[in-house]
Amino acid sequence: MTSLTPILEPNILDATLRVNETFHSIQGESTFAGCPCFFIRLGGCPLRCHYCDTEYAFRESSPRTLGSLIEEARVVACPLIEVTGGEPLAQARAFELIRLLCDAAFTVLIETSGSIDIRPTDPRAVLIMDLKTPGSGECEKNLLANIEHLRPHDEVKFVLTSREDYLWAKAMMETHQLASRVRAVLMSPVAAQAEGREIKGCAALDPRALATWILADRLPVRQQTQLHKHIWEPQTRGV
Repeated sequence: MTSLTPILEPNILDATLRVNETFHSIQGESTFAGCPCFFIRLGGCPLRCHYCDTEYAFRESSPRTLGSLIEEARVVACPLIEVTGGEPLAQARAFELIRLLCDAAFTVLIETSGSIDIRPTDPRAVLIMDLKTPGSGECEKNLLANIEHLRPHDEVKFVLTSREDYLWAKAMMETHQLASRVRAVLMSPVAAQAEGREIKGCAALDPRALATWILADRLPVRQQTQLHKHIWEPQTRGV
């Protein structure tokens, strides 16, 4: 039987990943929102969500060695690190980067769409899995088998564009018992703009409407907004 655990090669620090940007900022989402965080944004993504606010990561990237990324993380000296994208797990070497960061005693968050098998992810990392709603335009890309492999310290996120998305997410919570499976279920209303422009293909969702639905249904979730977009201009990169 083939093991799903990545095997580190002797020269693994010289291996490369396509990296879009790295930056030190305030974590804007998840239960870690508000915490200083060092971000490693990898390039590329197999999905094309209507509301994506990081489309630049699809086409802008350059090679970085794993060793240089680990060294930069050590220099920044922030104990919390997020590996994001794009879709970070679309690059096989990302699993090795995650393991190296965990070995270096960082708390490692992984922002993933859940469209790629999460089983090779180091169990010490925290997966924040974004289950794609119908309003994303990529709902059929959800790899639902991943839900069975989530750990109690992981989190699940739904980005919502409408009442229909909310009802879909609520049904998914009930079907898969997400509230008892993971540390937190997050619900995010789509903002009015992405990358400084009107969103193509979907409307914004009023956060007050979402709050009303959550309260009426006594839903055990955490409503969130993108905190970094309240601190800085929404289209600002590297924050």
